[in-house]
Amino acid sequence: MAGFVHLLKLCVGADSVDDLLDWQNTHPSPFATGERRHVTRMWPKREAEILAGGSLYWVIKGVILCRQRIVRLDEVDRGDGIRRCGIVMDPEIVRTEAAMRRPFQGWRYLDPKDAPRDLPKGRGTDTALPEEMALALAEIGLR
Repeated sequence: MAGFVHLLKLCVGADSVDDLLDWQNTHPSPFATGERRHVTRMWPKREAEILAGGSLYWVIKGVILCRQRIVRLDEVDRGDGIRRCGIVMDPEIVRTEAAMRRPFQGWRYLDPKDAPRDLPKGRGTDTALPEEMALALAEIGLR
């Protein structure tokens, strides 16, 4: 059976998961179903593996903090002859354990065995471990 793979992408302009949530809540979805779309210039060669269960893991300020399930890849035409990939995601943002990532451009593949675990539902707003502390622990290698 073929496995699946995730994508890893920098979340430019957001300082926290709450910033990403706020942005997505204040910018209407282009789809009636509420799905979100992120457009990128490169089309993933491993499309079938991504669509077999992959998510887009967001890197915020150098740390993976959340993910969104990828539902499909759409071709986006902006009239300039460049084929772009619209990564269409489930609107739900799932918070994950904090995991440090070095800066990179574009997106990267992320093997499921290297992906941080999801936090239990409701844990994202749990005051027992604030996001700043999770970032500090990830920075020193303790998740």
